[in-house]
Amino acid sequence: MKSLEFISYDIASALIVLLAVLSGLLLLKAFVARQLQRLGQAGRVPFLHYIEQLVSGTRLPFFVGIALLAGVSQIQLSPSQERWLHYAWIVTLVSQIALWGNRIISVAVKGAFDQQRKTDPAGATHLMLAGLVGRIILWSTAALVMLDNLGFNITTIVASLGIGGIAVALAVQNILGDIFSSVSIAMDKPFVIGDFIVVDSYLGTVEYVGLKTTRLRSLSGEQIIFSNAELLKSRIRNYKRMQERRVLFEFSLPHDTSIEEIERVPHTVREIISADYLDARFDRAHFKGYGEKGLQFEVVYYVLDPDYNKYMDIQQEINLALLAALRQRNLRLAYPTRTLHIAEGEYSRSVSGAAEKLVA
Repeated sequence: MKSLEFISYDIASALIVLLAVLSGLLLLKAFVARQLQRLGQAGRVPFLHYIEQLVSGTRLPFFVGIALLAGVSQIQLSPSQERWLHYAWIVTLVSQIALWGNRIISVAVKGAFDQQRKTDPAGATHLMLAGLVGRIILWSTAALVMLDNLGFNITTIVASLGIGGIAVALAVQNILGDIFSSVSIAMDKPFVIGDFIVVDSYLGTVEYVGLKTTRLRSLSGEQIIFSNAELLKSRIRNYKRMQERRVLFEFSLPHDTSIEEIERVPHTVREIISADYLDARFDRAHFKGYGEKGLQFEVVYYVLDPDYNKYMDIQQEINLALLAALRQRNLRLAYPTRTLHIAEGEYSRSVSGAAEKLVA
């Protein structure tokens, strides 16, 4: 009878401790959250954002686990049960500390990423790799600490991981290839976030460089996803790093254009492209040759800015100025024409006869 009363007393004590600890932790979280909000409005704590993330990242399951373990600690347990309770405390606390660390890394990397993406896209790409390395180190350390406190021989485990790592590497070699490719992208920087690149027939702005994939935002709006390993095997054209754009265009004049006008056209094109209001550098303009539809002229110039929209604006200005100059001299652009010559004789009479029969 006394043993039953003792057990009932232990269970009641455990329940009281469980509820008291759970209520205390929830009240403490609410109090700290209010204080942080008040300090945040005053702007007094420089690292307040990280503390807020730690508080908001502490979830109810952790509080319930702590309260449950505290309650069970009030019950008289056997030595083996005490040992398992000790292990439960270690797993709970180390896991929550690792989750806090992971939260801090995520917030820090995201804040630095958003800031450097505008000023230093290359640094932003490196930050993603740094965040990955930080998480790997964090969780590896947490796992080793947990295993060490659970009584395992860490030296033996680390040695055995070398053999197991070979088998795992063979099984996931494609994934590892993408991961190493992401490291290569971050270190070698063939492109960074914000660059406009062309890969085979696909083109778009680099939006994200992850562990396994790189994502582009195409001009039409959809997202294009590449495997990192396959992406580095392709030829990549990075237009963001273009210092100036070379432009070649052609136009034609009719075959009956006078020699004097043909000689003047290249000089006219030079004057138009060399105008001060155009951000362009003239290279050459030549009477190239004879085409089916007319006399062909070829022009090459450089736009001193890699922006595509600016190039199109300059090309439009050149086209309008060239058209105005040609019309001012009563010249017109050539278009495809065909001239049919019919010779006199038997052939022409037979053609005329066939035409008359066809009309009849």
